[in-house]
Amino acid sequence: MTRIAAVHGALAPYQHSQRDLTDMVARACLPGKVDRRVLDRLHSSARVDTRHTALPLDRYAELKDFGEVNDAFIAAAVPLGAEAVAGALDAAGLSPRDVDLLMFTSVTGIAAPSVDARLVARLGLRPDVKRVPVFGLGCVAGAAGVARIHDYLLGRPDDVAVLLSVELCSLTFQRDDPSPANLVASGLFGDGAAAVVACGARRRTTGPTVVDTRSHLYPDTEEVMGWDITGSGFRIVLDASVPDLVRKNLPEEVDGFLAEHGLRRQDITAWVCHPGGPKVLEAVEEALELPGGALDMTWRSLAAVGNLSSSSVLHVLRDTLERRPPPPGTAGLMLAMGPGFCSELVLLRW
Repeated sequence: MTRIAAVHGALAPYQHSQRDLTDMVARACLPGKVDRRVLDRLHSSARVDTRHTALPLDRYAELKDFGEVNDAFIAAAVPLGAEAVAGALDAAGLSPRDVDLLMFTSVTGIAAPSVDARLVARLGLRPDVKRVPVFGLGCVAGAAGVARIHDYLLGRPDDVAVLLSVELCSLTFQRDDPSPANLVASGLFGDGAAAVVACGARRRTTGPTVVDTRSHLYPDTEEVMGWDITGSGFRIVLDASVPDLVRKNLPEEVDGFLAEHGLRRQDITAWVCHPGGPKVLEAVEEALELPGGALDMTWRSLAAVGNLSSSSVLHVLRDTLERRPPPPGTAGLMLAMGPGFCSELVLLRW
């Protein structure tokens, strides 16, 4: 089976309190004397204490159009991605020359050559490394990326695969947009990266194994979550129905997946869940009837760094391994949801 040898998270360089970010959004999105109580309520209810950004706050007002925003994405994503991959390889006891596959995912910027290509020489990866840049999966891509490198390693049991996620969500913020979706997003999302090093079955290493994965795309939900691509960049689409979709669909998906392996929810010793936001997490807890504290690692990550899109579930995985390692031999479940609307489940064995 695929073994997860290491997970390393990295955060953008500028840290801010939620209050400072709320004040910045008020200046950018609300006319001078407009009542900001709705904005304050939305940001305080996000249950986020601090977040990181790729740029100093005063730099965002200087970005004139999508071109400048995307240039800023590339300039920040490359060093942050390099930090995440180098940290994960070091933790796994491997060198850049050991990497056979590099998968890169982001939904907050675009680049050609892609960010993964720009990292090959910088990190000292082999020139014959296989690269798979992925765009469009959004928040689900952390779990989906682990699933897809697992698929690759099933056929290449001697190989080493790296998943890199870099999400600079602050660069998608839309100034002069007081819509509820933009205000909610501006109180929830942060900037960060994460890398996972995984090894095929014939590689000797330690770490949890990937037992199986499941993807599910829900019909008629294309307009629930995603981007509208505009001249100013990525304008968020975020429908209020997401928690209801979770309550309606997740229990059947999880129970069916676990049953294929002779497991029930009670057998899961660690729930590695993407921090989609308070209402989504409450829906997950309610729908799956999770015991108290089951999503503590997720709630803590949300408070400390916000929602890092695809990087977040990988930060939660790292925190679980470092701070609350489950008993060896027990089962864990990684889960995330994203545009489509879709879900991804990854069954782990600790």
